[in-house]
Amino acid sequence: MQQRRFSIGIAALALVALATPAYAERKPPYYASLKASKARMRTGPGRNYPTNWFYQRRGLPLKVVASYGAWLKVRDPDGAEGWMQGNLLDDKRTAIVIGGIAELHSTPANDSHISWRAAPGVVGRISACSGGWCWFDVGGRAGYVEQTRIWGTDPGETVR
Repeated sequence: MQQRRFSIGIAALALVALATPAYAERKPPYYASLKASKARMRTGPGRNYPTNWFYQRRGLPLKVVASYGAWLKVRDPDGAEGWMQGNLLDDKRTAIVIGGIAELHSTPANDSHISWRAAPGVVGRISACSGGWCWFDVGGRAGYVEQTRIWGTDPGETVR
């Protein structure tokens, strides 16, 4: 009987471990993206806190700066901070073009062929950053962009 109780306890623990969301395992600060097409940023970590921003842009990059249970304190590209439920975020790395038009190059060099141009505010996936350049994909149109031209990575950060 003792053996059976122990086995059930281990199985339950394994199920809890499998059900734990990825956001609960990561230690801030880190970047994530908005998974939901609509999300509220709140003034505190709970639904009883008022909404200070309402987002309607799936894929928007956010920087997670703190956590409290299932709630994550995030910073958006404009610098606004507040709390969101962790299940509204995704680990997929995205970035947003900042400043002027960003050029997407065929290789990570300023003198390489410009494959595309992206306007300020365009959001795309990043899959690799190294040496001050990131691979930036906007709906299948991709190229290397200077890391300083996008928000969603820290300066000099290597992303794999």
